[in-house]
Amino acid sequence: MPTRAGWGLAIILLAMLTGAINYTLSLGFILTFLLAGMAMVSMLHTWRNIAWLQAEVLPPAPVFAGQDAVLELGLAETRGRQRFAIAAALDGQAPVYGDISANGASKLPLSHPTRQRGWQDMGILTLSTGFPGGLFRAWSRLDTRARCLVYPRPAEPSLPLPQSDTPGRGGGLSTQAGDEDFSGLRLYQRGDSPRRIDWKASSREQGMYSREFHAESQQQIWLDLAHTPGLDLEQQLSQLTSWVMQAHSTNQRYGLRLPSATLAPAHDEAHYHACLRALALVEPA
Repeated sequence: MPTRAGWGLAIILLAMLTGAINYTLSLGFILTFLLAGMAMVSMLHTWRNIAWLQAEVLPPAPVFAGQDAVLELGLAETRGRQRFAIAAALDGQAPVYGDISANGASKLPLSHPTRQRGWQDMGILTLSTGFPGGLFRAWSRLDTRARCLVYPRPAEPSLPLPQSDTPGRGGGLSTQAGDEDFSGLRLYQRGDSPRRIDWKASSREQGMYSREFHAESQQQIWLDLAHTPGLDLEQQLSQLTSWVMQAHSTNQRYGLRLPSATLAPAHDEAHYHACLRALALVEPA
């Protein structure tokens, strides 16, 4: 379709044609039809600039409410010609422009604001171009069916992470002796297991040394929606989100109790995202 500049050129050409007819100007006819022919060739090249592009959409990674979800669009060219000024835009968002080399590929990050937790559709993707000249616009609309998981917004400011043993409260990590994590060396004491003697360190003739280990405490943090302060469900979920982030950053074992699910205590990356996902998908009572 013609752009505003294209419609403007069409009006000018119509006025030039009217003048050439009125005054019988041969040069006027030549100039008018020459410009009209160039405009028609520009329309063909505008269409060719976007035709046969291959598009691939990568699902956006989860974000917290209030952050921008980023959908990564991959464009590939397979016809052996360069593509210029390819614009990609999600519904209502500013377009992102990119060029693609012949038989090459390009990736364009497209942002979409988020406002509330849960699944958010990324909307319709529009690819368009006005190259060359900007007289015409060719476009294609793609239903990506992509959606982003939006975690609850963390509470700001957050309450301190609870430290008691009751549900919704918790504990920490102790440094009691055990067999899990190496913590250092100490002088050999009678009764130490030979398997714990560090023979390499002892070979320096500065005494016998034993390896010392620490074990993780059995004390665990349980985060329970029913025991979380807040004026409404969204405030409670925001506080729980903040507590999950605190417990994860301090490497504590924590579990989560919700009306629809219970996640056993753990402290790895998968457990962290599983808790945030469960919080994001809590249904109102």
